[in-house]
Amino acid sequence: MPRWRALPDELDPQVKEFASQLRRLVDRSGLGIAALADRTGYSKTSWERYLNGRLLAPKGAIVALAEVTGTNPVHLTTMWELAERAWSRSEMRHDMTMEAIRISQARAALGEFGSSGTQTKNGAGKNGSATASRPPTGVAGPAGVSPTVPPQAQAPSLDQFGPPPETPAPVNSGGSGGRRRLTMFLAGVVGAALVVLIAYVLTSGGDGKGDKAEPSKSPTTSAPQLPAGVQCVGASCTGKDPEAMGCGGDLADSPLKAALGTANVEVRYSKTCKAAWARIQFAAPGDSVTLSVGSKTSKKGLVGDADTDAYTPMIAVDSAAEAKACGTLASGRKGCTK
Repeated sequence: MPRWRALPDELDPQVKEFASQLRRLVDRSGLGIAALADRTGYSKTSWERYLNGRLLAPKGAIVALAEVTGTNPVHLTTMWELAERAWSRSEMRHDMTMEAIRISQARAALGEFGSSGTQTKNGAGKNGSATASRPPTGVAGPAGVSPTVPPQAQAPSLDQFGPPPETPAPVNSGGSGGRRRLTMFLAGVVGAALVVLIAYVLTSGGDGKGDKAEPSKSPTTSAPQLPAGVQCVGASCTGKDPEAMGCGGDLADSPLKAALGTANVEVRYSKTCKAAWARIQFAAPGDSVTLSVGSKTSKKGLVGDADTDAYTPMIAVDSAAEAKACGTLASGRKGCTK
């Protein structure tokens, strides 16, 4: 039986339980990691990450493992869904923690910048004395004396002046008083008319119909909904590991293949991720494979000492027909898909 490494302490309990269950299934099957990779289509490196808790296995890998080990895929998929939610929550908490750290650093930097001014904490100046509150408006006194507020004058009583004089009656209705009242009345009528006209223009939009113009609605675009576990699509997949991004397993097929000695070279394509990669199987240590799409060429996938397969990073492509996989054996022999 393989000797497993201890799972990371920071793993969510739900994820840790799921990884432990995967280990038990592999132990019970009696398969080694290399054999497991050959039968499931997922690389040895990917399975080491899944089983050691460094990466959550995609749903396709779980379904493949269930088929290889004779496990009910429904139960295993249910456990995977719970682990996937826990993994997402952990990533969210990590992102929020990093954001809080950045905010704290920014506040600290702004605080240091602000403390270089003339004011200090609690309103104290450079000499340590607190800044006095703004005095009430008053008359400035001599130097060193606070300004004082002048006393409020008291309104005189009517008794001090006697009864008010009588207002003389207007000589006639056509005098200056009548003209003034007429002018004020006309001004009020004109002002009211202007208010009504402005309100009408604003509500009708100037078209004479009185209907409010509806604001134009900008088109909204929503991001494509990806299956659970898939973490990229199109250009965002270029240069990424297809297994780590959840693009392999049952989300990919091999429409283009070529034999190279005893090895098999193929183009792997995921319609969901809109990306392709090259894979070599049944190979020997030192054999390699590359993918080319037009003028773009991927990094080389090299077969390790204890492996029999290898694959390249992805390149975004609309169809598998645009991609070509080329393998090179350790002996120097080469072969490509057509």
